[in-house]
Amino acid sequence: MNETQAREAICAIGASIFARGLTAGSSGNISVRLADGYLMTPTGAALGRLDPARLAKLDADGRPVAGPAPTKESFLHRVMYEERPGAGAVVHLHSTHAVAVSCLAEIDPADVLPPITAYYVMRVGRLPLVPYFRPGDVALAEAVRGFAGRHHAVLLANHGPVVAGTSLEAAADAIEELEETAKLYLLLRGAKTRWLTPAQVRELRG
Repeated sequence: MNETQAREAICAIGASIFARGLTAGSSGNISVRLADGYLMTPTGAALGRLDPARLAKLDADGRPVAGPAPTKESFLHRVMYEERPGAGAVVHLHSTHAVAVSCLAEIDPADVLPPITAYYVMRVGRLPLVPYFRPGDVALAEAVRGFAGRHHAVLLANHGPVVAGTSLEAAADAIEELEETAKLYLLLRGAKTRWLTPAQVRELRG
């Protein structure tokens, strides 16, 4: 994917995410790795109203080189790329159900959601909870770094999910699968539930 195609893809996926209510207002951000750096959504931008010509471009060291200022959460994207050399894109949302799950006292911080469906296991896998930091606190980057090498998806406590993928489509598919699984988890709370067995999970991960 060249830069022009990446710009169009970011805007198309942002519009789709926004139209389906997966993030609201100016929350959420998207980035794509280029041969010579990164494209990121701008600070304060609504994902439903992105302009391909008005995306932030950063060099390989994360320094802005063109366009508006990048998202204030650009450090989340950069640490995922630094720890995951194969990542081609990162998506971060404040999606309602995933954020709701991130606020629950009952969840296992080592693996937030149970293996409800095969697609969740294949697209997300284990989902660790990153402790809460105030928005914009760069200390959050180092907290995420502690997980990013082993997990392509993390859930920020009282904040939302961050997912890296080999491509923008892969990252978007995984974060949407995560949100739908969080919704299922909330719907099933209090009911006798049959999760996938450890053997079934091993088979899917293998």
